[in-house]
Amino acid sequence: MTYLDNTLKERLTEFYTRSRKLTILTGAGLSTDSGIPTFRDKDGFWTVGSVNYMPEEMGTLKMFTQKPLEVWRWFLYRFNICLKALPNTGHFAIKELEDIFSDRFRLITQNVDGLHFKAHSSRERTFLIHGTLERSRCGSECSSELYPYPQIPLEKDQQLTAAQIELLKCPKCGNYLRPHVLWFDERYNEKYFKLDSSMRVAKETGLLLIVGTSGATTLPQRIVESVLSRQGIIIDINPNENYFSELALKKKNGYWLKGKSSEVLPEILQFFKSL
Repeated sequence: MTYLDNTLKERLTEFYTRSRKLTILTGAGLSTDSGIPTFRDKDGFWTVGSVNYMPEEMGTLKMFTQKPLEVWRWFLYRFNICLKALPNTGHFAIKELEDIFSDRFRLITQNVDGLHFKAHSSRERTFLIHGTLERSRCGSECSSELYPYPQIPLEKDQQLTAAQIELLKCPKCGNYLRPHVLWFDERYNEKYFKLDSSMRVAKETGLLLIVGTSGATTLPQRIVESVLSRQGIIIDINPNENYFSELALKKKNGYWLKGKSSEVLPEILQFFKSL
Protein backbone atom coordinates (compact mmCIF):
# COMPACT_ATOMS: atom_id res chain seq x y z
CA MET A 1 0.00 0.00 0.00
CA THR A 2 1.21 3.51 -0.86
CA TYR A 3 0.52 6.28 1.64
CA LEU A 4 2.08 9.28 -0.13
CA ASP A 5 0.13 10.75 -3.04
CA ASN A 6 1.64 13.14 -5.59
CA THR A 7 0.29 16.26 -3.88
CA LEU A 8 1.87 15.32 -0.56
CA LYS A 9 5.13 14.37 -2.28
CA GLU A 10 5.26 17.86 -3.79
CA ARG A 11 4.69 19.42 -0.37
CA LEU A 12 7.42 17.28 1.19
CA THR A 13 9.86 18.12 -1.61
CA GLU A 14 9.18 21.84 -1.12
CA PHE A 15 9.76 21.48 2.64
CA TYR A 16 13.00 19.58 2.06
CA THR A 17 14.50 22.49 0.12
CA ARG A 18 13.81 24.96 2.93
CA SER A 19 15.67 25.43 6.22
CA ARG A 20 12.92 24.73 8.75
CA LYS A 21 13.03 21.72 11.05
CA LEU A 22 11.55 18.26 10.77
CA THR A 23 10.05 17.41 14.15
CA ILE A 24 8.57 14.03 15.06
CA LEU A 25 6.11 13.81 17.95
CA THR A 26 5.66 10.24 19.17
CA GLY A 27 3.24 8.50 21.52
CA ALA A 28 2.49 5.02 22.80
CA GLY A 29 1.03 3.80 19.51
CA LEU A 30 4.54 3.75 18.03
CA SER A 31 5.59 1.04 20.50
CA THR A 32 2.60 -1.29 20.18
CA ASP A 33 4.36 -3.19 17.37
CA SER A 34 7.17 -3.78 19.87
CA GLY A 35 4.76 -5.53 22.23
CA ILE A 36 4.32 -2.70 24.72
CA PRO A 37 0.66 -2.17 25.67
CA THR A 38 -0.54 1.42 25.94
CA PHE A 39 -1.46 2.85 29.33
CA ARG A 40 -5.12 3.03 28.37
CA ASP A 41 -5.62 -0.46 26.92
CA LYS A 42 -7.39 -3.39 28.59
CA ASP A 43 -4.17 -4.62 30.25
CA GLY A 44 -3.58 -1.32 32.02
CA PHE A 45 -5.66 -1.94 35.13
CA TRP A 46 -4.09 -3.00 38.42
CA THR A 47 -5.68 -4.95 41.26
CA VAL A 48 -5.05 -3.97 44.88
CA GLY A 49 -6.91 -6.33 47.19
CA SER A 50 -10.34 -6.64 45.62
CA VAL A 51 -10.29 -3.25 43.89
CA ASN A 52 -9.32 -2.70 40.24
CA TYR A 53 -7.56 0.59 39.51
CA MET A 54 -7.18 2.14 36.08
CA PRO A 55 -3.91 3.70 34.84
CA GLU A 56 -5.33 7.20 35.39
CA GLU A 57 -5.59 6.26 39.07
CA MET A 58 -2.35 4.30 39.47
CA GLY A 59 -0.11 6.77 37.66
CA THR A 60 -0.78 9.71 39.96
CA LEU A 61 0.98 11.60 42.71
CA LYS A 62 -2.14 11.14 44.81
CA MET A 63 -1.93 7.34 44.60
CA PHE A 64 1.83 7.41 45.19
CA THR A 65 1.26 9.40 48.38
CA GLN A 66 -1.34 6.88 49.57
CA LYS A 67 0.09 3.57 48.29
CA PRO A 68 3.73 4.09 47.21
CA LEU A 69 4.63 0.40 47.07
CA GLU A 70 1.58 -0.50 44.97
CA VAL A 71 2.47 2.27 42.53
CA TRP A 72 6.03 0.97 42.40
CA ARG A 73 4.84 -2.60 41.78
CA TRP A 74 2.77 -1.37 38.83
CA PHE A 75 5.65 0.67 37.37
CA LEU A 76 8.23 -2.07 37.93
CA TYR A 77 6.00 -4.54 36.10
CA ARG A 78 5.64 -2.13 33.16
CA PHE A 79 9.38 -1.35 33.25
CA ASN A 80 10.26 -5.00 32.85
CA ILE A 81 7.97 -5.26 29.82
CA CYS A 82 9.82 -2.29 28.31
CA LEU A 83 13.20 -3.75 29.23
CA LYS A 84 12.54 -6.86 27.14
CA ALA A 85 11.06 -4.98 24.17
CA LEU A 86 12.97 -4.17 20.99
CA PRO A 87 12.54 -1.23 18.62
CA ASN A 88 10.40 -1.79 15.53
CA THR A 89 10.76 -0.49 11.98
CA GLY A 90 9.11 2.78 12.99
CA HIS A 91 11.78 3.52 15.60
CA PHE A 92 14.57 2.74 13.15
CA ALA A 93 12.98 4.88 10.42
CA ILE A 94 12.92 7.82 12.85
CA LYS A 95 16.62 7.27 13.58
CA GLU A 96 17.40 7.29 9.84
CA LEU A 97 15.38 10.47 9.34
CA GLU A 98 17.54 12.05 12.04
CA ASP A 99 20.63 10.96 10.08
CA ILE A 100 19.26 12.64 6.94
CA PHE A 101 18.18 15.93 8.53
CA SER A 102 20.88 16.17 11.20
CA ASP A 103 20.56 19.53 13.01
CA ARG A 104 17.24 20.19 11.27
CA PHE A 105 15.77 17.24 13.19
CA ARG A 106 14.10 17.10 16.61
CA LEU A 107 12.26 14.24 18.33
CA ILE A 108 9.64 15.02 20.97
CA THR A 109 8.35 11.87 22.65
CA GLN A 110 5.70 11.04 25.20
CA ASN A 111 7.09 7.52 25.43
CA VAL A 112 8.91 6.47 28.60
CA ASP A 113 9.95 3.03 27.29
CA GLY A 114 13.47 3.89 26.07
CA LEU A 115 12.99 2.28 22.64
CA HIS A 116 14.06 5.40 20.75
CA PHE A 117 17.47 5.12 22.40
CA LYS A 118 17.66 1.39 21.73
CA ALA A 119 17.23 2.39 18.06
CA HIS A 120 20.11 4.88 18.59
CA SER A 121 18.21 8.15 18.34
CA SER A 122 20.47 10.83 19.80
CA ARG A 123 19.76 12.09 23.29
CA GLU A 124 20.72 15.67 22.45
CA ARG A 125 17.97 15.97 19.80
CA THR A 126 15.34 14.09 21.85
CA PHE A 127 12.93 15.74 24.29
CA LEU A 128 11.35 13.38 26.85
CA ILE A 129 8.21 15.34 27.68
CA HIS A 130 6.74 12.56 29.84
CA GLY A 131 10.02 11.54 31.46
CA THR A 132 11.63 8.11 31.25
CA LEU A 133 11.60 4.73 32.97
CA GLU A 134 15.39 4.82 32.81
CA ARG A 135 15.48 7.16 35.82
CA SER A 136 13.95 7.75 39.24
CA ARG A 137 14.08 10.67 41.65
CA CYS A 138 13.20 11.41 45.27
CA GLY A 139 9.45 11.28 45.82
CA SER A 140 9.82 13.91 48.54
CA GLU A 141 11.87 16.16 46.21
CA CYS A 142 14.77 16.41 48.67
CA SER A 143 16.83 17.19 45.55
CA SER A 144 16.37 17.25 41.79
CA GLU A 145 19.05 14.59 41.28
CA LEU A 146 18.10 11.71 39.00
CA TYR A 147 19.02 8.15 39.95
CA PRO A 148 19.12 4.92 37.93
CA TYR A 149 15.79 3.11 37.80
CA PRO A 150 15.64 0.30 40.41
CA GLN A 151 16.55 -2.99 38.74
CA ILE A 152 13.87 -5.22 40.26
CA PRO A 153 12.46 -8.02 38.08
CA LEU A 154 8.78 -8.23 39.00
CA GLU A 155 5.91 -10.22 37.54
CA LYS A 156 2.37 -8.90 37.72
CA ASP A 157 1.29 -10.75 40.88
CA GLN A 158 4.60 -10.71 42.76
CA GLN A 159 5.05 -8.90 46.06
CA LEU A 160 8.15 -6.90 46.90
CA THR A 161 10.65 -8.35 49.36
CA ALA A 162 12.15 -6.31 52.21
CA ALA A 163 15.47 -6.14 50.33
CA GLN A 164 13.72 -4.89 47.18
CA ILE A 165 11.84 -2.25 49.15
CA GLU A 166 15.18 -0.87 50.37
CA LEU A 167 16.21 -0.36 46.73
CA LEU A 168 13.23 1.96 46.33
CA LYS A 169 14.47 4.47 48.91
CA CYS A 170 16.23 7.76 48.23
CA PRO A 171 19.96 7.48 49.06
CA LYS A 172 19.91 11.00 50.49
CA CYS A 173 16.82 11.22 52.70
CA GLY A 174 15.54 7.63 52.95
CA ASN A 175 12.04 8.41 51.67
CA TYR A 176 10.68 6.52 48.68
CA LEU A 177 12.01 7.24 45.23
CA ARG A 178 9.48 7.70 42.44
CA PRO A 179 9.63 6.92 38.71
CA HIS A 180 10.84 9.94 36.75
CA VAL A 181 7.66 10.26 34.70
CA LEU A 182 4.88 12.80 34.35
CA TRP A 183 1.88 11.52 36.27
CA PHE A 184 -1.71 12.14 35.26
CA ASP A 185 -2.29 14.71 38.01
CA GLU A 186 0.95 16.66 37.40
CA ARG A 187 1.76 19.61 35.15
CA TYR A 188 4.39 19.96 32.45
CA ASN A 189 7.47 22.00 33.35
CA GLU A 190 10.84 22.81 31.76
CA LYS A 191 12.95 21.40 34.58
CA TYR A 192 11.89 17.79 34.15
CA PHE A 193 9.75 17.67 31.00
CA LYS A 194 11.18 20.27 28.57
CA LEU A 195 8.02 22.37 28.26
CA ASP A 196 9.70 25.58 27.06
CA SER A 197 12.28 23.79 24.92
CA SER A 198 9.57 21.84 23.10
CA MET A 199 7.59 24.98 22.37
CA ARG A 200 10.72 26.66 20.95
CA VAL A 201 11.21 23.68 18.65
CA ALA A 202 7.58 23.94 17.51
CA LYS A 203 8.17 27.54 16.39
CA GLU A 204 10.99 26.39 14.09
CA THR A 205 9.17 23.35 12.69
CA GLY A 206 8.24 23.23 9.01
CA LEU A 207 7.08 19.61 9.03
CA LEU A 208 5.63 17.80 12.04
CA LEU A 209 5.03 14.05 11.92
CA ILE A 210 2.59 13.01 14.65
CA VAL A 211 3.07 9.31 15.34
CA GLY A 212 0.92 7.05 17.49
CA THR A 213 -0.60 9.65 19.78
CA SER A 214 -4.25 10.64 20.05
CA GLY A 215 -3.80 14.14 21.49
CA ALA A 216 -5.10 13.46 24.98
CA THR A 217 -2.54 15.70 26.74
CA THR A 218 -2.04 19.45 26.56
CA LEU A 219 1.60 19.92 25.51
CA PRO A 220 1.32 17.83 22.32
CA GLN A 221 -1.81 19.81 21.44
CA ARG A 222 0.05 23.10 21.96
CA ILE A 223 2.98 21.90 19.83
CA VAL A 224 0.69 20.98 16.93
CA GLU A 225 -1.24 24.26 17.15
CA SER A 226 2.03 26.22 17.21
CA VAL A 227 3.31 24.48 14.05
CA LEU A 228 0.03 25.15 12.24
CA SER A 229 0.01 28.81 13.30
CA ARG A 230 3.34 29.28 11.49
CA GLN A 231 2.19 27.57 8.26
CA GLY A 232 4.00 24.34 9.06
CA ILE A 233 2.78 21.02 7.65
CA ILE A 234 1.36 18.41 10.04
CA ILE A 235 0.97 14.74 9.14
CA ASP A 236 -0.90 12.51 11.58
CA ILE A 237 0.16 8.86 11.29
CA ASN A 238 -2.37 6.71 13.07
CA PRO A 239 -4.62 3.76 12.12
CA ASN A 240 -7.46 5.25 14.18
CA GLU A 241 -9.31 8.55 13.96
CA ASN A 242 -8.33 10.88 16.80
CA TYR A 243 -8.06 14.53 17.83
CA PHE A 244 -5.03 15.14 15.61
CA SER A 245 -6.44 13.41 12.52
CA GLU A 246 -9.64 15.45 12.81
CA LEU A 247 -7.60 18.65 13.18
CA ALA A 248 -5.35 17.77 10.25
CA LEU A 249 -8.26 17.16 7.90
CA LYS A 250 -9.63 20.64 8.65
CA LYS A 251 -6.37 22.40 7.71
CA LYS A 252 -4.89 23.03 4.27
CA ASN A 253 -1.47 22.09 5.71
CA GLY A 254 -2.81 18.99 7.44
CA TYR A 255 -2.77 15.32 6.37
CA TRP A 256 -3.90 12.07 7.94
CA LEU A 257 -2.09 8.92 6.81
CA LYS A 258 -4.32 6.14 8.10
CA GLY A 259 -1.95 3.28 8.83
CA LYS A 260 0.52 1.73 11.22
CA SER A 261 3.61 3.78 11.96
CA SER A 262 5.81 0.75 11.27
CA GLU A 263 4.53 0.85 7.67
CA VAL A 264 4.07 4.57 7.02
CA LEU A 265 7.36 5.86 8.45
CA PRO A 266 9.58 3.64 6.27
CA GLU A 267 7.76 4.96 3.18
CA ILE A 268 8.37 8.57 4.25
CA LEU A 269 12.00 7.68 4.94
CA GLN A 270 12.46 6.17 1.48
CA PHE A 271 10.90 9.27 -0.12
CA PHE A 272 13.36 11.63 1.59
CA LYS A 273 16.24 9.26 0.74
CA SER A 274 15.30 9.56 -2.93
CA LEU A 275 15.57 13.38 -2.99
